[in-house]
Amino acid sequence: MIVPERKIIESILLLADEPVPARVVGEVLERPSAEVEGLLAELANDYEDDDRGFLLRETAGGWRLYTSPECAPWLERFVLRHSHSRLTGAALEVLAVIAYRGPLSRTQITEVRGVDSDGVVKTLLQRGLIRESGHDSTPGAPVLFAVSDEFLERMGLKSVDDLPPLVEFMPSAEEVGDMEAKLSPNA
Repeated sequence: MIVPERKIIESILLLADEPVPARVVGEVLERPSAEVEGLLAELANDYEDDDRGFLLRETAGGWRLYTSPECAPWLERFVLRHSHSRLTGAALEVLAVIAYRGPLSRTQITEVRGVDSDGVVKTLLQRGLIRESGHDSTPGAPVLFAVSDEFLERMGLKSVDDLPPLVEFMPSAEEVGDMEAKLSPNA
């Protein structure tokens, strides 16, 4: 029985719990990585053209299936009703600090946030969203933390360089002035 390579690739991607490098798929299919890269890119384009509920993306050193962003409202409803493992605001804040400013030590994270972050860092380590990425060059050599491949994978990013610029989320000078005026005790 001959099974089409596309079908095998789809099955591998559905079975995998992390991004699958083209090289690994190539080993399974006994095909060159370049040929497999072409097949993966073709599959990704076909899924997009067919307006499927999922996408195929290259991320964190491999290829992975993701849900379509257009389905987000329904997926949020599903997750809210059927999942209880959400991140706290503090955890999201620490993740953002590490993603945009990392690698950072626990002390540096606390300095940026203005609040002790040790418990949150431990939680993020346990969930695999951050990782130890070496030691600082300062005395005592504190451990530095960076986002993990798991974080990149869940966010659909190849690297932290793909994060949107922070300026997109910052208020304009005019908006800051308006906020200050509203908060001023003389107003």
